[in-house]
Amino acid sequence: MPIFRSMTRSMTRSTSRRTFVLTLSTIAAAGVLTACGSSEEAVPPTPMPMISSASPNASVDARAADVMFAQMMIPHHQQAIEMSDMALSQASSNEIKDLADQVKAEQGPEIAVMRGWLANWGAAETAADDHSDHSTGTGMMTEDDMAALSATTGPDFDRLWLQMMITHHKGAITMAQEALATTTDPEVKTLAQAIIDAQTKEIASMEVLQANGE
Repeated sequence: MPIFRSMTRSMTRSTSRRTFVLTLSTIAAAGVLTACGSSEEAVPPTPMPMISSASPNASVDARAADVMFAQMMIPHHQQAIEMSDMALSQASSNEIKDLADQVKAEQGPEIAVMRGWLANWGAAETAADDHSDHSTGTGMMTEDDMAALSATTGPDFDRLWLQMMITHHKGAITMAQEALATTTDPEVKTLAQAIIDAQTKEIASMEVLQANGE
């Protein structure tokens, strides 16, 4: 304590016993006053460190599953937007065009959120390993699939688009469910659940369109 060191330095061997006792009493009193002082003077306990998406100092290794989720979901969303752009110009069904607008409105902002996460975590948007070996079950379309969709118009496009987008959405739901099972980050949990909720509803709508002959 500064007051203790200051007063100790002022003591000399020539100090009388009475003065020495008085000084010690003064120090003790100062200690009591300090201990009983206002809460503003007290040093608060150090909080436990928490890993969150807002913390750029979190180890990438500590959140490897979160990083992989974002790195895989970004191109997944980008492909859904590409398919939706095709629908807006090639579909014959207004309901499908409305769904395409909805997909773009939801997934565009989600891409921005995930890019922000990766930047905060110090991770690249595309990993050195592009996770191509993890593509099975994600619902991603191949280049040939996308070429076939691009070459189709009218009712044939509508049927193919619904078939492909349902598969695509189911893959995204699987990825989001896996993220929920592994992440401890509340923001990752929130986005993963939002993906599940939105795309489950959209699958139901697309299945109704299929049943109606779209």
